[in-house]
Amino acid sequence: MIQRHKLYLLFTLFLCALVSCEKPVIPVTEEKGNLTISVMQIEQMPFDGSMTRAELSQYFTRLNFAVYDSLGTRVKQTNQLKDDKDFGTAVFQLPEGKYKVVVLGHSSNGNPTMTNYQKIQFKNDDGYTDTFLCFDSVEVSKTPTTLPAIPHRIVTLCRFVITDTIPSNVSRMRFLYTGGSGAFDATTGLGCVNSKQSEFFTVEPGSASTAFDLYTFLHDDKGTIHLQATAYDEKDNVLNDREFDIPLKRRQITKVSGQYFNTSSSGLTILIGLDPEWEGEEEISY
Repeated sequence: MIQRHKLYLLFTLFLCALVSCEKPVIPVTEEKGNLTISVMQIEQMPFDGSMTRAELSQYFTRLNFAVYDSLGTRVKQTNQLKDDKDFGTAVFQLPEGKYKVVVLGHSSNGNPTMTNYQKIQFKNDDGYTDTFLCFDSVEVSKTPTTLPAIPHRIVTLCRFVITDTIPSNVSRMRFLYTGGSGAFDATTGLGCVNSKQSEFFTVEPGSASTAFDLYTFLHDDKGTIHLQATAYDEKDNVLNDREFDIPLKRRQITKVSGQYFNTSSSGLTILIGLDPEWEGEEEISY
């Protein structure tokens, strides 16, 4: 009886192993392979030669490397954090053939969905950050190939600044905005869905000139987001709610500043300046 029980247990374990083998697994970076992808530098950044891991982590804390076959099917992916020893370099072993490669740098709290390189999707829960993309093609053979990756910025930043003092009963702010996208097409770097993006920020009562950075992927070189800015108390009661239509330009900063809690303030003034790490900056007063 005991022997039969042992045989049954072994048979059950064998079936479980077979089932687990049927699940698709995307491997981590291999130690040896025929394709090495290395982030050499970031477009527009004043660096000569390849960047170190510390220099890369000044711009993003996560890197995603994904490889797609000629049909657009993702065949390999590895995700890295800034403290990983191989941060900035990924090695894959691939069959000979032609592939598309996506390298993505960002600082979200999680990794985006990258099943389809024409719809790479971030989630509201993980947040939106400065994002850099490299999309390239490569032909893999038996001879090891190294692909240098130079990511470029693809997001637009709306920097919302509250210049008056945060009241004592306000505990957090929510920014809900539409008109941009929380997903992008890697072939263009442009937004590809109509999203309701939402960000929550804890605030410090009594603080003045508080800034909130809101990122989005525009559908074109120019666009307008509709922004709803809401102040809550510690029990999530709405204390103040205002709405704005804010014009944006791709890969540029738009700074929106004014007295949020003093609702008598109004008017829009746009000033365009130059930021060497962005393609431009605009300032709007509300």
